[in-house]
Amino acid sequence: MKALVTGGAGFIGSHLTKALVTKGYDVRVLDNLSTGSRENLEGVSVELIEGDIADWEVVKTAVSGCALVFHEAALVSVPKSIEEPALNHASNVTGTFHVFEAARLANVRRVVYATSAAVYGDLPGLPKRETDPLQMKTPYAMAKRTSELLAMTYNSSYGMELVGLRYMNVYGPRQDPSSPYSGVLSIFCRNVLADKPLFVYGDGEQTRDFVYVADVVQANILAATVDLSGLDCSPIFNVGNGKQTSLNQIIDILSEINGQPIEKSYGPARAGDIKHSVGDINRAQQHLNFHPATTLLDGLKATFEWFR
Repeated sequence: MKALVTGGAGFIGSHLTKALVTKGYDVRVLDNLSTGSRENLEGVSVELIEGDIADWEVVKTAVSGCALVFHEAALVSVPKSIEEPALNHASNVTGTFHVFEAARLANVRRVVYATSAAVYGDLPGLPKRETDPLQMKTPYAMAKRTSELLAMTYNSSYGMELVGLRYMNVYGPRQDPSSPYSGVLSIFCRNVLADKPLFVYGDGEQTRDFVYVADVVQANILAATVDLSGLDCSPIFNVGNGKQTSLNQIIDILSEINGQPIEKSYGPARAGDIKHSVGDINRAQQHLNFHPATTLLDGLKATFEWFR
């Protein structure tokens, strides 16, 4: 079966691409290589199209002939979305529309697309459930919610199968710490290995649901193959570890892995940052048979070793 992975040379996308190839899929990758790289796909037999999801003709060509589409390409940065809302819209709204519309025209069997826990905002009540009220505090969060609404519309209007995965905070090997879009854990690992102090926005007591990239890959593959009968029109699932961890706790674990205390400093919290976040993953467990297998300690060890 032929599958397209948009953003397939990036952090999550390259792990997903390799897993699909291992499972026998014929994989095509569409990536503009702005944050992804060819090196992430070394040793993997894939067709790589270098292009941007904001380019309609490129997307049509990439989707053609594919039975499955995994949509991972995005501008993944809350601060960047605030600084450059037009760029955020072009990639995360227009780009997603292009992917969905091309999939409709090509009669793609199913689209699995990445959305984000950012749509929950900072409303009280944890853990976050898919049925909770939403609060889009940033252009990035609004773009991700727009993708979800667009998927529902394509299902109700055209009968397409689209599954949304609301990622919590994904981490793991190949997350580029030099990228402005990188997650905090990759930046922490790089700085620890370079004997540089860690800088924390806020007091470090902000919490996140950190999920290892291999578990996110598993969720994508399950979402592509699960029987959707009995589910709502365009189902959305939280994909996380289901556990709440503060940045100060992360620093303590990294100190343990590194075998010595880590120097750190604190500064003002960033605009748009959410104080606490953890996802309820019961729906994904029930309908996708999704069960994250990687503990935070094991995932951080593997990430730390990759950076080493």
